[in-house]
Amino acid sequence: MTQLEMIDTYRHKGLRKQLVEGIRQKGIRDESVLAALEKIPRHYFMDSSFLEFAYQDKPFPIGSGQTISQPFTVAFQTELLQMKKGMKVLEIGTGSGYQASVLAEMGARVYSIERQRKLYQKTKEFMTRLGYPVKLFLGDGYLGLPSFAPFDRIIITAAAPEIPQPLVDQLKPGGILVVPHGKDDIQHMLRIIKNADGTTKEESHGAFRFVPLLGDLGND
Repeated sequence: MTQLEMIDTYRHKGLRKQLVEGIRQKGIRDESVLAALEKIPRHYFMDSSFLEFAYQDKPFPIGSGQTISQPFTVAFQTELLQMKKGMKVLEIGTGSGYQASVLAEMGARVYSIERQRKLYQKTKEFMTRLGYPVKLFLGDGYLGLPSFAPFDRIIITAAAPEIPQPLVDQLKPGGILVVPHGKDDIQHMLRIIKNADGTTKEESHGAFRFVPLLGDLGND
């Protein structure tokens, strides 16, 4: 990441505004989500060769077989979280750090796990420079962070062939887990709400396409 890439120009801000308007037209209504996307320079999170594409509503590769998610998908998952400022949020799959930054910008206390060591080291260094107080961990996302549980919200940013029970266990009563669920190329976005008695309620919110979640139970 060069100093040039850390510059946020009027042109970048204008392109971000256009991107957010497009996302609003696609149905995102949570103004706090839209405000976070408009504030955060997405081009900071991408290699210089992709800078011209940073404000298209598309995913792009970031190395280690991972992608930075499509901005609409980031907005969609974040809106499903129904997050409030000060909530403790666990993210599974740090990736570029973009989703974690959106959550931090909205006032969440963010804990994030990345399995790929190279990506973890790169993103940890970058997030320190960016200044968001996100706590990053290298590990198996399927296992969560039991020593830091419980969490108000959990977001999984990769396709899970099954819902990891350890993550459900680490969710507070009344908490919400958002996960793209499925073993095939297309997943269904689930919102799982944990009831006071520990049972869960599932809602399906449409079809998406994610890279697979890696872990002991996943597709290593």
